[in-house]
Amino acid sequence: MALSVEEVKESEAAAILAQVHNQATRASIKEAADTIQWLLGGRLTAYVAGVKDVRTVSRWAAGDITEVRAESEQRLRSTYEIMTLLLRFDGPGTVRAWFIGMNPHLNDDSPADAIHDGRFQETMGAAKSFIAYGANYA
Repeated sequence: MALSVEEVKESEAAAILAQVHNQATRASIKEAADTIQWLLGGRLTAYVAGVKDVRTVSRWAAGDITEVRAESEQRLRSTYEIMTLLLRFDGPGTVRAWFIGMNPHLNDDSPADAIHDGRFQETMGAAKSFIAYGANYA
């Protein structure tokens, strides 16, 4: 019996989510911090990660510091995973705008604020909605 179009789409979506999750899990702190800093800039990366000093982010990105507080690492990895997923479907400018803009799926908070506040699953859900509905996002 052949798979339906819907079953194929669900299977492809699950495969992409698994690939992105594996990439985020295997990424070093250096890779995650460097990539996020490239997309969001140092100040916003520090904010999302829950650190006060932009130099801390720069040290992570340079590989000078490899030990990170668990809370900051969770924020970094969640941001990296969501960012990696969004970059599969949109360009860097759109993804950056998504992170800093108001989001109706997050009670009009920005995804950056939601991640800073520890709302990782909710933010991933908002990212999946953005991908799924594209231009019809609301």
